[in-house]
Amino acid sequence: MKNLIVYAHPNSGSLNHFFKQTVLESLQESGEEIALRDLNELNFNPVLSLEDMNGQRMGKVADDVQTEQDFITWADRIIFIYPIWWTGMPAIMKGYIDRVFSYGFAYRYDQGVQKGLLTGKKTIIINSHGKSNAEYEAMGMDKALALTSDTGVFTYSGLEIQQHFYFDKADRASAESILDWENQIKTTFKFIDKESILG
Repeated sequence: MKNLIVYAHPNSGSLNHFFKQTVLESLQESGEEIALRDLNELNFNPVLSLEDMNGQRMGKVADDVQTEQDFITWADRIIFIYPIWWTGMPAIMKGYIDRVFSYGFAYRYDQGVQKGLLTGKKTIIINSHGKSNAEYEAMGMDKALALTSDTGVFTYSGLEIQQHFYFDKADRASAESILDWENQIKTTFKFIDKESILG
């Protein structure tokens, strides 16, 4: 399987960096193909400009967007790794979606009916956030996040979500929690990939 990792966090000492390394190691152990797009390291421009918008209407995209779309086209599975900040994606990841998941590439409308164009591709999303899962559930934020990311972005574009991790209280994570999260990630990749081979 060809795996594309799209990663957004500026700190190499962050939990998200640790998650990225865990995913890389898991995929390397299984001998799968991997491409990594570290958006901060790439200094990816997240701003959807008027030029971008006009180009999308004509089916043209900027060179940096075309590069990212080529990686998505290549991939069988896309793994998104980013923290939840202010109940959403970091600006650089949101801008990646704004610019790369363009009309005619990630979705289109057929006679007024929306159609995702990334069908046949799978995705795993790994998020960290500061509040506890219990707090998010109490305020309905868990449902809001599922609607705005899973429904509003990933399945909207035709991606099949294999797993979406929400690792909570990440700003005060214990060693035990981090070990548990590491094991969850490793187990998921082993189980999903084994299931894909058998199925």
